Amino acid sequence: MLNLYYLCIPNFKNMKKSTLAIFFAAMSLLFTACTIEAEKINYGADACHFCKMTIVDQQHAAQYVTQKGKQFKYDAIECLLNELSETGSENVQIALISDFMNPGVMTDATTATYLISESIKSPMGAFLTGFAQNEQAKEFIKSEKDKTYTWQSIKDKFSVK
Repeated sequence: MLNLYYLCIPNFKNMKKSTLAIFFAAMSLLFTACTIEAEKINYGADACHFCKMTIVDQQHAAQYVTQKGKQFKYDAIECLLNELSETGSENVQIALISDFMNPGVMTDATTATYLISESIKSPMGAFLTGFAQNEQAKEFIKSEKDKTYTWQSIKDKFSVK
């Protein structure tokens, strides 16, 4: 009867150097394949996970990645927040929003500044825009109704759990 130990555990002493190198290369690939990171949004092709519209606006797009690496892309920050208000945010590993000042460049949603201002239209009509820098958001305040938010305060406004 064969001992299962010898079938499952490699015997490093009897392996050739080339076989050993291939083994360790395969193992390192296995561990790097588990990296959780955001995918690039394909504007004009990807659909919003919440409203199903095609994502075309590079100044208002958003996305998040779960702790298991599942991707969710949105055509507007308000779609991301509406989704999170329904599903909760406890499984979110990475949250990104488009930086209004740098179309197509994603920035960390948790450190961004948000502006609700009727002077900047967003795809779903909430007038919600994200900025990587707080100072840049303040430059777009045009009336006393315009207001800036942090990640926590915008989640509270959209009742995100």
